[in-house]
Amino acid sequence: MRLRTITPAILALPAMLSATAGAAQIAPSGLDIIGAPTDGAMGFQPAATGLAQDLQWLDGFLLVIITIISLFVLALLIWVLVRFNKRANPEPATFTHNQPLEVTWTVVPVAILFFIGAFSLPVLFDQQEIPEADVTIKATGYQWFWGYEYPDHEFAFDSFMLQRDELEEFGYSQDEYRLATDTAMVVPTGQTIVVQVTAADVIHSWTVPAFGVKQDGIPGRLAELWFEVDEGREGIYFGQCSELCGLDHAFMPITVMAVSQEEYDAWLDRAITEYAGKPRDITVAAAE
Repeated sequence: MRLRTITPAILALPAMLSATAGAAQIAPSGLDIIGAPTDGAMGFQPAATGLAQDLQWLDGFLLVIITIISLFVLALLIWVLVRFNKRANPEPATFTHNQPLEVTWTVVPVAILFFIGAFSLPVLFDQQEIPEADVTIKATGYQWFWGYEYPDHEFAFDSFMLQRDELEEFGYSQDEYRLATDTAMVVPTGQTIVVQVTAADVIHSWTVPAFGVKQDGIPGRLAELWFEVDEGREGIYFGQCSELCGLDHAFMPITVMAVSQEEYDAWLDRAITEYAGKPRDITVAAAE
């Protein structure tokens, strides 16, 4: 059964870690906002996963190659303009072919593409080869909100964008308008998270830039992505539906809270209680 509850959340109170009714989505104390867009800034959000680090490195690597090629082509254009203009070269050449040059401008671009592929394909394969999950979460796109299900514990909840007059109540500022949601996907750091992405009506796309992940959710299909938030990168990360899906496409943000394993276990116990889920297995050491 899908639940659409609006649960108050306050970011700065340690007491919120205790198991209280209706408090499953409250952020742990001191949880900073890390993955968020910055007005007027250029570049990527801070990379919180190995996937994002690889993607950002690859982007910089390709930028160097593209810059070298662009400068080389610009230099050729300038040289041609100076050397072969009508004033400097009043008698145009009459040849029509230059076989060595034609071979060169065919072979060299092919070699450059193979060189780029040698670095980009491993990054692509790392994204697409889904490892064994420590935590599995199903994300379903709706017009226009996200639903999350934790199948291992048999509970689910929906996530709606907070309105301006609700942000302070949930511990956010006005800067997080159109970014923050009333509930959030909560994941532990240092663990492999596999997200199964689908949609209930039209095509949506689950995207979190700081994680380096983007996956279309298509009705009737179940796709997967994975990420692992680096330990020590606890915080709040924002994303957006990145596939035009209708009138309120711009109003279905994504909020992910990455917490330590201990905080995740505490949140999971509260969520299981609130959403009537399946209790987690707890290993208790035998008394001596």
